[in-house]
Amino acid sequence: MTCRSGSAPIPAPVPVPAAPRWAVRAAHAVALLTLPTGIWRLLLAAGFTAGYTEAGYAAAGLPGWGRAYALGVTLGSELLALLALGLVRPWGVVLPAWIPRLGGRRLPARAVAAAAGVTAVLLACAWTPFALWWALPHPDMTPHGALVVGLLYLPLVAWGPLLGALALSYRRRTSAYGRPAGLSGGPGVPRSG
Repeated sequence: MTCRSGSAPIPAPVPVPAAPRWAVRAAHAVALLTLPTGIWRLLLAAGFTAGYTEAGYAAAGLPGWGRAYALGVTLGSELLALLALGLVRPWGVVLPAWIPRLGGRRLPARAVAAAAGVTAVLLACAWTPFALWWALPHPDMTPHGALVVGLLYLPLVAWGPLLGALALSYRRRTSAYGRPAGLSGGPGVPRSG
């Protein structure tokens, strides 16, 4: 129990249980899903046509501002994918102590789960069409390039569903835990099942 000066003791929060093994594996898979496309975009930014025809490469704007766009999308995708690890790690429940002014604070579980859920839906909408990649013509790419790019982007189809499952697991783990035990009928006591 912890006490504030001059006040009644405040019960300590019940710790959140560890993430299930499947969720830890799924979070690591999400963190790796963006690597193939990230490497491909880095090749584009470095000046390689990487499957595009010369005309397709130029039309994509890659000799100019397209390079900055490719780098930005790669960096943003990698960071977003790495945030999935927070759904299975302690820093996704309580901010690390080394963060100035915020370290040690508990994150609002509902907000974290909602943000992850909304992101999962957006990612599913964005990447699911890549499952149909080979059904569409790609005149700006070489035949071999279109095959390789399709294979590189195909793992991203799983990003939304995996993140959605992680968000549900996170919400379930954190919803019954972390509130002071013994208040109003026993919040803080884990749900059964």
